[in-house]
Amino acid sequence: MSASQIIRLMNKEDRKVALAVGRVLSPVAKAVDAIVQRVREGGRLIYVGAGSSGRIAMLDASECPPTFGVSPALVRALIAGGRRAVTQSVEGAEDRSTDAVRDLKKIKLSRLDSVVGLAASGATPYVLSAIAYAKRCGCLTIGVSANRASPLTKMAEIAIAPQTGPEILTGSTRLKAGTSQKMVLNMLSTAVMVRLGHVYDNLMIDVGEANQKLRERAKWILREASDRDVSAVTRALRQSGHDLRVALVMLKRGISAKQARSRLASSNGKLRKALGE
Repeated sequence: MSASQIIRLMNKEDRKVALAVGRVLSPVAKAVDAIVQRVREGGRLIYVGAGSSGRIAMLDASECPPTFGVSPALVRALIAGGRRAVTQSVEGAEDRSTDAVRDLKKIKLSRLDSVVGLAASGATPYVLSAIAYAKRCGCLTIGVSANRASPLTKMAEIAIAPQTGPEILTGSTRLKAGTSQKMVLNMLSTAVMVRLGHVYDNLMIDVGEANQKLRERAKWILREASDRDVSAVTRALRQSGHDLRVALVMLKRGISAKQARSRLASSNGKLRKALGE
């Protein structure tokens, strides 16, 4: 096949992924509601995977703090073989089921936590062991697999199994199956954070300002949310100590940073309530 033929075939197959994920939206929504309830009670969202699945889990977890301003401890990811497995293959790691229990104990798994196991085959020993241990601890368990009849989908309390079909490279689950996992985790983490109030309309109100790009993005978000000019936004950010929530309350209510913090505190951090919306 020519390069053009190969990529056209891949593109044709990739179109099937969103449709497959679209057929499992009900369990995804169920998972979001259950995770939110547990997080509000002090629980965490924990992903567990091996190989490509583990790397996808690591990616989603690592992006939550800068996107939603949450602690790195809130969304965690465990990969078979440890951190070294993020950038290279660790032979046999996915078969070491006892490692999963050790890794979950190391992060002090709590009954309030939600554990999401990712395995395209649904039969990875590391992931199955993690889900079994999480169930014994009273955690919410969620299985994300490309195999509806797998041990993982049968074991987990909530099963999410997009049927993406055969890969163009037989057995290479980093392709359609991996893409579907990324889409599902995007939905889980984003919807959970929206429900927890880390978004204002469609704006990342809790975005971190770790670099110049994000500092400019924070200004743009405040301008969009408050409909104020650059100078007003810059002044509010400076006076609020670069706290976007405080700055937004200042801008929309016409009050000082101290008064804005007081309104947020009396509203238990609920931004819309503090704004009187």
